[in-house]
Amino acid sequence: LSLAEHLLDKQGVTSSNLVSPTNIMKKEVRSALTVIVFLFCIYLLSFLGSNVVSTIQSINSFTFLLLLSVLIQIIFFIPSFILKTEKLYDLIGSTTYIIITSIAYLSVENKTTTDTILFLFVIIWGVRLGTYLFKRIQRDREDVRFEKAKRNFFWFLQYWMGQALWVSITSCAAVIAILKPENNFLNIYGYIGIMIWILGFTLEVFADLQKNSFKKNQNTNKKFISTGLWSISRHPNYFGEITLWVGIYIISLSSFSGLDYLTIISPIFVYILLTRMSGINMLEKIADERYGHLDEYIEYKKNTPTLFLKLWK
Repeated sequence: LSLAEHLLDKQGVTSSNLVSPTNIMKKEVRSALTVIVFLFCIYLLSFLGSNVVSTIQSINSFTFLLLLSVLIQIIFFIPSFILKTEKLYDLIGSTTYIIITSIAYLSVENKTTTDTILFLFVIIWGVRLGTYLFKRIQRDREDVRFEKAKRNFFWFLQYWMGQALWVSITSCAAVIAILKPENNFLNIYGYIGIMIWILGFTLEVFADLQKNSFKKNQNTNKKFISTGLWSISRHPNYFGEITLWVGIYIISLSSFSGLDYLTIISPIFVYILLTRMSGINMLEKIADERYGHLDEYIEYKKNTPTLFLKLWK
């Protein structure tokens, strides 16, 4: 799920109380300010690349890639707004990860083992995410998040700029590590990071597969999933997502110096986004409303951790 999806769902942007022209205008003003805040955050993020000495088109490589992530969103926002469609939104988000990481990797002359591993891990994650989200929009036909937003310029634009910020923050550790030189061998951080990433990615994939299988065979309005990985965590897919980005950061450590270490905001951001904003909070609220009257759900919630895996009885 994207940054804009979490942040803007929390604001209730699809609520019916925004239908009047006055409320729409107020929403447009707030959205314009939000766009400015998102862009300013990306500007601040560019300072983390101050130790990157390589350039692309005579611009600091990291800064260039941040600008490119914004430009990609603008390019696809324009036809999406004109056609009043959201079908490209999620696909472009994951594609931006792939483009940014690929350009960073291809721009490096002396590629190292660490560079290649980071490149492959982000590409694998991005392809899987993009495929999943594209299938979802093809299945659902439309996304209720954008029902009103896609008809209003700044309201819709804030989703796209939020997506640029999401890509920029989450990928910053991997991108900076790829752009910086390091020895062409894996140290202990590399091996530990690889194991953590594989663990996180595996957990996320299997958790999603189990939930999709459950949805196909059960009425989710009456039954909740509590088997497989979902028996030891109420949100194992989110635990896997956070874990794999921790792995990316640890792999990147061998390339870092100075301000580079501040790219720890990448896994921290993912954690805060999914646990403190509206990822888990939103899903927990929906589950409580849907299953809160069931004794087995009350027992499940009491005995099963929200995020971290329960490895003991």
